[in-house]
Amino acid sequence: MRKFSGEQRLCAVTCNGCGRTLRVEDGVLKEGCFAADQLFGYFSSMDGERHSFDLCEDCYRKWIGQFAVPVEKKETVELL
Repeated sequence: MRKFSGEQRLCAVTCNGCGRTLRVEDGVLKEGCFAADQLFGYFSSMDGERHSFDLCEDCYRKWIGQFAVPVEKKETVELL
């Protein structure tokens, strides 16, 4: 869950999984975080709902460890 100041500057990120506050300095998130934002459309039981959440790296690893089909991983050389 992200919190922004009045001028839309990032001031806090909390992991929705474990509740830990992630490190934010000068409006920049300073550690790994999985951010999700999903708008459910037609043919969904959640039609019209928007869900958003953030997971720290530990919670993300636990979550994907439960998947029946593993996530696809690709090496990236340049990080922008």
